[in-house]
Amino acid sequence: MSADVGERLVDGYTLVVFDLDGVIYLIDRPIPGAVEAVARLHDENVAVAYATNNASRRSSEVAALLTGMGVPARPEEVLTSAAASAEVLRDRLPAGAPVLVVGAEALRAELRAVGLTPVTKADENPAAVVQGYGPQVGWAELAEASVAVRAGALWIATNTDRTLPSGRGPLPGNGSLVAVLRTALERDPDVVVGKPESALFETAARRGGAGRSLVVGDRLDTDIEGARRAGLDSLLVLTGVHGVPDLLAAEPRRRPTYVARDLAGLFDPAAVVRVPGPADAGGWSVTDRDGALELAGSGRPLDAVAALCAVAWSASEPALPKIRPIGPDAAHAVESFGLSATA
Repeated sequence: MSADVGERLVDGYTLVVFDLDGVIYLIDRPIPGAVEAVARLHDENVAVAYATNNASRRSSEVAALLTGMGVPARPEEVLTSAAASAEVLRDRLPAGAPVLVVGAEALRAELRAVGLTPVTKADENPAAVVQGYGPQVGWAELAEASVAVRAGALWIATNTDRTLPSGRGPLPGNGSLVAVLRTALERDPDVVVGKPESALFETAARRGGAGRSLVVGDRLDTDIEGARRAGLDSLLVLTGVHGVPDLLAAEPRRRPTYVARDLAGLFDPAAVVRVPGPADAGGWSVTDRDGALELAGSGRPLDAVAALCAVAWSASEPALPKIRPIGPDAAHAVESFGLSATA
C-alpha cells in the first residue's frame, strides 16, 4: 500500500530534511527530478533543510552549489559535519587552541570561524585532531594525526561514511580514512559527529520549529539510522548508495519508514510505500519456503518490496534472503530492483 491511500507523503510533515550526495545531486550534477521536487516544496511553503556528512565544503559553499543547480538555498538551511565538528571543539577547548586538521580547507575555515587555530604538524602540540574527508588527504597528514593522537590529542571524526557515491560507483569515504588511523592506533575516535549520530537531524528539527520532520536519504547506515536515533520518520530513495538488496538485509536500527525510487515519492502516493507492508497485499504474496522468499502475484513493484520486507525482517538474523519469483510479473519486479532470483 502507499504511504496513506489518496494522501501525499509530504502532507504529513512541516519540514523535509535532505541528505545531499545521492539524494539531491551526485558529486556535482543534480539527480533527475530533485531540483523540481525542492522547488515544489518551496512553492507549497514546506520548510527545507539539508544535513550532510560532507566536510569538504562550508555551509555557504553548499548553499551556493545548490543555488547554481537551480535549488535556491540559504547557508542557514545547510548543516554540515564540518561546522558541527567545529562547534563541538569550540565547546571543549579554550579559545585559540591549536587543532590538527586532516581534511579539506572547508574544515579549517570552520575552525577559524569558531575561534580555533588550524595546524598541520603534531610538533605544534595540537589539543585535538579533527578528521574529515578531503580528496587530497594522504599518508603525510594521517601520519601527523597518528603522532598527535598518541601524544594525547582528542580525536574527532566528522563522520565515518565508508564510501561516497560517484558516477563510477562508490568510492572510499572518510570512514575508510578513519579506518587507517583506527588500525594504526588500535582504537576508535573519541567523538564521531556526523550521521548516524543524531545531532545534525536534531538541530534541523529544532530550527524547523513545531511540527513533524521527515528525513530523506540514500544510505541506511547514516541517513536512516541517524533519523531513527533522532526519533524522526525517514524516506529511503533509491538514487544513491543503498538499494533494495541492502534494505532487505537491514538491521532494525537501519530500517526506514518509507521507500521510493526517487523524490517523486514525496508527492505521488503511487510512487512511495511504507515498509514493512503486509506480506499478502497490493496484489502480491510472499511465503518463506525452503529457505527462500517466494514472491507471487502482480502489482506495483514497490508493494512487492514492502511485502518482501515484511517476511525478510521477521527473521531472527538480518541477511539478504534468497528470492524465488513465481511468474513473469514477479520476475520483472525482482529484476527491476536489482535482486538476484534463485531457482
